[in-house]
Amino acid sequence: MKKTHIGFIALLLLAILLIAGWMGFKEQASETDFDVVVFGGEPEGVAAAVSAARNGSKTLLISEDDSLGGLMTDGMLNFLDVSSDKNGNPANAGIFAEWHEMVGGQVGFDIETAEKAFHQLVDEEDNLTLMKETQITETVKEGKRLSAIGLEEASGESRTVTAKRFIDSTKDGDLAVKAGAPYFTGGGDMNLEDRKMAVTLMIHLKGVDWEGLKKASKEGVFGGGEVSGNVAWGYGDLHFDYKAHYAKDTRLRGLNIVRQSDGTIVINALQIFGVDGLDPASKKAAIEMGKEETRYIVEFLRNKFPGFEEAEVASYPEELYIRETRHIKGEYQLPLSDVWENKDHWDSIGFGAYPVDEQATSIEDYGAIYSDPVQYAIPFRSLVPQNVDGLLVASKAAGYSSLAAGSARVLPTGMTAGEAAGVAAAISINEDMSLREMSKDKAAIKKLQRTLKEQGANLYSFDLGYSYEGEWFYPEVRTLLNLGLVKGAYENKLPVEKPMVEQAFGNILMHGANRISTPEAEKMRINLDAMQELVAADQELSRDKAAELILAFNGITAETESPWDLAVKEGFVDNTIAKRLKEDRPLTGAEAYYLIGKALKKIQ
Repeated sequence: MKKTHIGFIALLLLAILLIAGWMGFKEQASETDFDVVVFGGEPEGVAAAVSAARNGSKTLLISEDDSLGGLMTDGMLNFLDVSSDKNGNPANAGIFAEWHEMVGGQVGFDIETAEKAFHQLVDEEDNLTLMKETQITETVKEGKRLSAIGLEEASGESRTVTAKRFIDSTKDGDLAVKAGAPYFTGGGDMNLEDRKMAVTLMIHLKGVDWEGLKKASKEGVFGGGEVSGNVAWGYGDLHFDYKAHYAKDTRLRGLNIVRQSDGTIVINALQIFGVDGLDPASKKAAIEMGKEETRYIVEFLRNKFPGFEEAEVASYPEELYIRETRHIKGEYQLPLSDVWENKDHWDSIGFGAYPVDEQATSIEDYGAIYSDPVQYAIPFRSLVPQNVDGLLVASKAAGYSSLAAGSARVLPTGMTAGEAAGVAAAISINEDMSLREMSKDKAAIKKLQRTLKEQGANLYSFDLGYSYEGEWFYPEVRTLLNLGLVKGAYENKLPVEKPMVEQAFGNILMHGANRISTPEAEKMRINLDAMQELVAADQELSRDKAAELILAFNGITAETESPWDLAVKEGFVDNTIAKRLKEDRPLTGAEAYYLIGKALKKIQ
């Protein structure tokens, strides 16, 4: 055969192969039918998509951004909130542990390495397709079941993709809300819808002398700090010593610092107040404010913090660290009391173990720690949204109360929930069982738990005690905990043995009534001013005064008999407390909490 013929045939074969390859690419790019679609390129979404793919589901992961990792990469949050379980092992394992090992296994990690690790996890799964820079335009439902979503890519191309199951791993529960799932914002479960925790713009600096920082930390700069490996934290005096340029809107708290392998550092410390995390304009304005405040912070640190003399801004994050927006209502809304009680659940899919951290909401507020658990279970039911079938929510927007989310929102716990959602989606498809049916089926949950453990998840049954377990007053304390009316801090302790003052008693009753959304509570709120007029600021609370305040709280005045006798007659006092208070005397915290809890339960 002539060489020219051989060359022609070779070119023809090459052309055929190229056309076939192009057609194959085109077919893959335009594919619209999947087993599982995960929306959200956050760490939780990566875990969910990888998990679903590993369990045999043809999976599509959709990222709204041009990268993966979201808050950990675009937001530069590279200081992990890691926790240990009751045995001293990492509370969260599985896919989170895989990723964590890929980025060095430390509390702090390199942002670029983290993004590469997320992409590597996705790229290694043959069942997994990734779409980036893609937005939801619509949702399609068959009855209550989500069956398809409309998408728009950065190129402007639109398409509709169908799936048997969907997982929402966005920060704000965007897919669930578009599909019609009920939700509340902020502390809306306590009538605090407008609560806005401080958001943070990370500070990325170059030119910092790490050895100088270590020396200054040891010598007590700004109250001193701890340095371990590539992380440093502390410096609590900065709360007061740094005077913010935007004094009404920003504040510098103690620093959490990560030193990256390129020598730059990332600091989590700048608080920005009053930001609506669901409003693009508000977020954009906060970023610009944060950038300007950062320049003042750097100048301050250069002059006051040894090691920062040559510090300069290296770059700015693309997004804010927003701790709270929406909370999707789930089949089970994890309450704060479950965290306090270190509670296990029959449908546990992993553990939370981080302290319940409510960030400050204004410059007058310094935030609070409500509880520091040993560990508690994340129930599968908390991933199943109400009113929408075929969908799971695996992100900080999942079915947690606004208080419990202060612990469950951290990223290791979120990735654990994401991995469980991926497995559950695959099992529900294989078993031809809806996700809601699965949330009530013990055999299906056992299979889910068994599969998670086989994949390396840290998951087992446990039975742990908790502060005030079995105490006569604890059932009423639980009511106060779930309304955010008492705070146990890191010790999980309340002033149950100390005397209570009248003002504290009246304030707890008032805030409790304001945080309950029932017709009974609404009626009761008209009595609050009259009740507060009876309160003495620094006076110890007596038995009869407590009864008088509870009666006033209910719109009742004791005119001819003692307040205590009338409160007993009206049913505001039960035998448990009556036999402890046979005479008029000062009340302990436990006794006061009990009376308040009983009063609030009547209007819940």
